[in-house]
Amino acid sequence: MSIRLPSADGGYRLHRPNTDPYAPLTCGPARSRTFHAAAHVVADPPAASAEARPVVDWEATLAFRHRLWAQGLGVAEAMDTAQRGMGLDWPTAAELIRRSAAEAGAVGGRIVCGAGTDQLAADRTHSLAAISAAYEEQLAHTEACGAQAVLMASRALAAAARGAEDYQAVYGGLLRQSARPVVLHWLGPMFDPALAGYWGRDDLDEATEVFLKIISECPQKVDGIKVSLLDAEREVDIRRRLPAGIRCYTGDDYHYPELIAGDGDLAGDALLGIFDPIAPVAARAALALDRGDAVGFRELLDPTVPLSRHLFAPPTRFYKTGVVLLAWLAGYQEHFTMVGGLQSARSLPHLATAYELADGLGLFPDPELAEERMRRLLAVHGVES
Repeated sequence: MSIRLPSADGGYRLHRPNTDPYAPLTCGPARSRTFHAAAHVVADPPAASAEARPVVDWEATLAFRHRLWAQGLGVAEAMDTAQRGMGLDWPTAAELIRRSAAEAGAVGGRIVCGAGTDQLAADRTHSLAAISAAYEEQLAHTEACGAQAVLMASRALAAAARGAEDYQAVYGGLLRQSARPVVLHWLGPMFDPALAGYWGRDDLDEATEVFLKIISECPQKVDGIKVSLLDAEREVDIRRRLPAGIRCYTGDDYHYPELIAGDGDLAGDALLGIFDPIAPVAARAALALDRGDAVGFRELLDPTVPLSRHLFAPPTRFYKTGVVLLAWLAGYQEHFTMVGGLQSARSLPHLATAYELADGLGLFPDPELAEERMRRLLAVHGVES
């Protein structure tokens, strides 16, 4: 049996579904690395029809996080994968953090949560004092929920800052008052065009210097950094220059196998959106590293890179659409609908290729269900499969 898939060139190809998916895996967290999966949220379409605000299916959303914890992965909550700034507002994100942190505490799961400034109106420029207050509100909420904070890059700060000094002032103040060490997130403009020139410099070499200076002035309050620039050489250079004890969580969804494997002392941790759909493989790869099996680690993780590069292809910020598609095809939710209608952000051929690549990796626990759902999606778009 095969399924007819549309191609980007207007043609079609036949795909024979996989019959050998990954078996379920239950394990504890890896010892040699820290792996966090930036998790997506599940929308609640019937409830959303009566409200302007985003409505989340809490049961399905939290069930997915429990699947990640059961496989030994940590959860990076309320990050850009959860559509922060692209459909998920701060009140809903605050509730997501509260609920997920409580669930993590109940099962001993690892969790970090995004703290930013997205409660500020996007249609005007804000003062640095207002931006700092917004950050402080979200940082306090995250820590009060018992979670470690990831200080996310701020669109408001990018719009208001006059130079590197403003970034140093805002971040320095946040680090001094944080109750526990945080993770600093450098999200590149390929993920969010509004973040171009972050750290007050358009030149990435100069921006890197500002970033490292902020860390060096308060290293005891920085657990680690998450670098999402899709630039492996720059990330390795930053990692070499970090103060001792500060982790580098790769956010590079193009080069993650080599960046995690590292080289001697430069082995890396990870906080990745791609770990949401490839969790069964990521969990097994982490266990391979625990066994000292570097070759097995690469044999597991390297084949997932084509899928990741496809999902994160430009415009990269729409990668969430493919992530949610795969969760639906895998049977982890009952629909392919996203908050803000983001399910329409990718073309049908793009989604068809995502299905094909994920199926080839054995990521669907029930390949027949995935095939049936993919046929339904194609039929909605007028494609006879």
